[in-house]
Amino acid sequence: MKYQQLIMNQSNVIIGLINPKGPSNVGTIMRAAGCFNADEVLYTGTRYARAAQYEVKTNTDTHKSRNHIPLTQVECLLTNKVEDMAVVCVELCIGATSLTEFKHPERALYIFGPEDGSISQGIIDQADHVVYVPTKDCLNLAATANVVLYDRLAKSSNINKGDELIKNSRDTNNRLKVSRE
Repeated sequence: MKYQQLIMNQSNVIIGLINPKGPSNVGTIMRAAGCFNADEVLYTGTRYARAAQYEVKTNTDTHKSRNHIPLTQVECLLTNKVEDMAVVCVELCIGATSLTEFKHPERALYIFGPEDGSISQGIIDQADHVVYVPTKDCLNLAATANVVLYDRLAKSSNINKGDELIKNSRDTNNRLKVSRE
């Protein structure tokens, strides 16, 4: 069994990016993947890899999520999809469901289009769900991924809350407390 299939068989949340343009967006998505418990990030196309080798290092994945979450280039995001994993396309698409009304599937492959284009009609037609983030204008790719992953977590029954989470999540420069009189 190929590594890619092995990961997908064990994953609950996979982020799929269609031909992303640059390392800063992909790095920010890798950081979001770590913050919101995604298992893997897949991407198609060559623009990211080509840009990553020439772009000055603007490390937006400051938590180094790439060290424990695979970032894998694939030919097609749907090729090795596991049968019980829902495909959720995130796109400003007529007939899509507002993210505010969407119930996230337990196991999902979230597909995001490129920064300067859209998800193809062929992929939309194969999706189990198509959702959009209700905004006045379109969001940046990384911002959209963050919003969707946050929404998934916020609607989850497994959400951790409280001071212990805060202590474990904040960086070393943050020692703030709410003082009540």
